[in-house]
Amino acid sequence: MSNQDNELKVIVFQLMNKEYAVPVENVQSIEKVMHITRVPGVPSYVKGVINLRGVVTPIIDLRNRFSLEDAAESEHTRIIIITLDGLEVGLIVDSANDVLDLSRESIEPQPQVVGSIETDFISGVAKIDRRLLILLQLDKVLENAA
Repeated sequence: MSNQDNELKVIVFQLMNKEYAVPVENVQSIEKVMHITRVPGVPSYVKGVINLRGVVTPIIDLRNRFSLEDAAESEHTRIIIITLDGLEVGLIVDSANDVLDLSRESIEPQPQVVGSIETDFISGVAKIDRRLLILLQLDKVLENAA
């Protein structure tokens, strides 16, 4: 097995003092928060849509999706543009801090209880030094979103 097969490159972001990770292969871009147009009749965690370089992109508030308390936007708030199975969606996060290479051996299956977040959304956890990264299962996070 080559070294690349053993590594998973991820984008790390924060929500409420916890660090989450998504595979970099699913990330199109990281954007500053821009005007979001509300759309009636969508789930509460879908904030609306943005026009990003001519593409209308639905935006999901991850805090709301995970039933976390709301927070005011700051200069660190970002929208991570994710592509999964041809679907492009933006995720609002508190901040996007890092790009890391994770060794696949450092990834453990999700524990049964991870705070208040539904375990359905989690594919595993990775321990790096003193950091604990929660890996998201994007297909579950984006379910019913678009």
